[in-house]
Amino acid sequence: MAALHLPARRKHNSQRAQDNRSYPGHRAWVRGHGCCVPGCSNTDIECAHVRQSNDGGVGLKPSDRYTISLCRTHDAEQHRTGEPAFERRYRIELVTLAERFATRSPHRWRRKS
Repeated sequence: MAALHLPARRKHNSQRAQDNRSYPGHRAWVRGHGCCVPGCSNTDIECAHVRQSNDGGVGLKPSDRYTISLCRTHDAEQHRTGEPAFERRYRIELVTLAERFATRSPHRWRRKS
């Protein structure tokens, strides 16, 4: 019987992949807004990633281009109930909001210096 050998392990540069998805200036700018849920006045704002219809995947957080401002309470609810139910409850479109944040950001796609 022939000996079986595993192929050589490929080098994975996770830093490069992260750099292409991480925009700290944009995240800070998003956090400077109020909560996207109509009528919410909470001031503890998170930069929430929108997971539907984006560049994320199984085990891969979406890039920072797909972010909106949510207070901690609504961010936790979005994760707990799921995005479709969250959108129905508050009558908002998360992807549309993320696209608006992305197009208006003064940090459009500047990475770390």
